[in-house]
Amino acid sequence: MPASPVLDGLRPVVESLRGEAGFIYIAKAREVASRGVKVISFGVGQPDIPTFDHIIEEGKRALDERFTGYTETAGIPELRQAIADYLNDRYGAGVGPDEVIATTGAKTAIYLALAAFLDPGDEILVPEPSYPAYPEVARALGAVPRFVTLRWLGSGKGFELDLEALEAAVTPKTKMIVLTNPHNPTGALFSPRQVDELLDLARRRNLIILADEIYDNFVYEGGFRSVLEHGDWRDYVLYVNGHSKTFSMTGWRLGYLVARREVARKLTRLAVNIYSCAPSISQRAGVAALRGPWEPVKRMVEEFRRRRDAIVEELSKVPGFEPYTPKGAFYIFPRVQSILDQAGMSTEEFVDHLLYSRGVVTLPGTVFPEKAGEGFIRFSYAVSIDKIREGVARIREEVERLLERAKR
Repeated sequence: MPASPVLDGLRPVVESLRGEAGFIYIAKAREVASRGVKVISFGVGQPDIPTFDHIIEEGKRALDERFTGYTETAGIPELRQAIADYLNDRYGAGVGPDEVIATTGAKTAIYLALAAFLDPGDEILVPEPSYPAYPEVARALGAVPRFVTLRWLGSGKGFELDLEALEAAVTPKTKMIVLTNPHNPTGALFSPRQVDELLDLARRRNLIILADEIYDNFVYEGGFRSVLEHGDWRDYVLYVNGHSKTFSMTGWRLGYLVARREVARKLTRLAVNIYSCAPSISQRAGVAALRGPWEPVKRMVEEFRRRRDAIVEELSKVPGFEPYTPKGAFYIFPRVQSILDQAGMSTEEFVDHLLYSRGVVTLPGTVFPEKAGEGFIRFSYAVSIDKIREGVARIREEVERLLERAKR
C-alpha cells in the first residue's frame, strides 16, 4: 500500500483526543431505540424546552430582512452591547462592548482563550471531575492539564473545591486554573468564599482564571459569586458564557468570551482566522434573548428546580446510590461505588448495562475525564418529571435485581 501523508502525518495527539461522551451515547441510545425500546436519556446536557418564541421570531425577522452575511468578527455592536449590559446589570462588572467577543458557542470561547495563552509545556489546573473540553483542548495545543480532585463531602452533601490541593498543585509551569461555576458534571455551586479565595490565589501566584459561568442562571439556592464582581477581574480573568443553556439555544451556536479590551482586540485576530464570525442570524436572535422578556427563563429555571427535587427524591430510593441536592446547573453526579463492588462491574459496564437492559442513558463518571469520576455516574435532569420518575424506577428495579443476584 502506498504511503499516505494524509493518513501517516496525523498528529498523534489528535488520535488520542476523547470525544464528548454525551454525543457518543446518543448513537448508543439510537441503536437501542431501533429495537423498539422506549429510551429515557439522562445523557446530553441540553434543555428539552424549545427556544423561546420571541427569540425565534427575531431569527425569522433576520432571515426575512436577508441579514445572512458576514458580520464583524467580534459580533454585531448590538449584541456586544447587550452582553455587556447583562453582565453589568447583574454583576456590576463594568464590561465595555469592546471587551466582548461573540463566538460560535462557548466551546469556541474556551478554545480561543486556551489557544491564545497556553504554550506547549504550559500547565493548566483542572478541578476534576470536569467538562472534557478544557483538558482536551489544552492537550491538543501541547499544554499539560493537571487534574486536582474536587472534595467529595459524602452522600447528601456533594462536592466543593479543594483550594489547598489546587495551590499545592501550582508549579513554575502553571499558567491557568479552570473554574466552572455552577459546575458540570456535579451541579455544585461553589461558595462566594471559595470563589474569592481562588481569585486571591490567582493574584498571589500570577495566574489566569478561565471562568466558565454558562450555567449562571441555573442557581437554585445559595449565593452565587461571579468572578466579574471582583474589581480587578481584567488582570486575572478570561470569562466564558453563552446563550445555549439560559435561552435553550444549543443549536444556534452562540457564546462569548470577555477579556480586557487590549486582549480582546488581539484575540479577535485569532478568531477571524478560525471562524470569521458567529452566525449572523443567531446574533440577532441573541440580542432579543438578552433584551428580554426574561419571564420564560425564570419559568424554565423553576421547572428545573422541580426536576432537581424529583430526581433527588427518586435516586434516594435506589439502594447503593449516594445522591445529594445540587445547587446549580442541571446535573447530579451520585456515587454508586457500593453497587459496582457488589455487582463486580466497572463504572462503564454499569452504565452500559443500564442502557442495554433497561433503556436508560446515563454517563459514566470516568468520561469527566480522568480518574476522579470512577464510581460516579452523571444524570442530566433536562427531561420531564414523568420521565425522571420512570427512568429512575427502571434503574431501581435493575439495581435491586443486580444486588439480589450478587447475594447468591
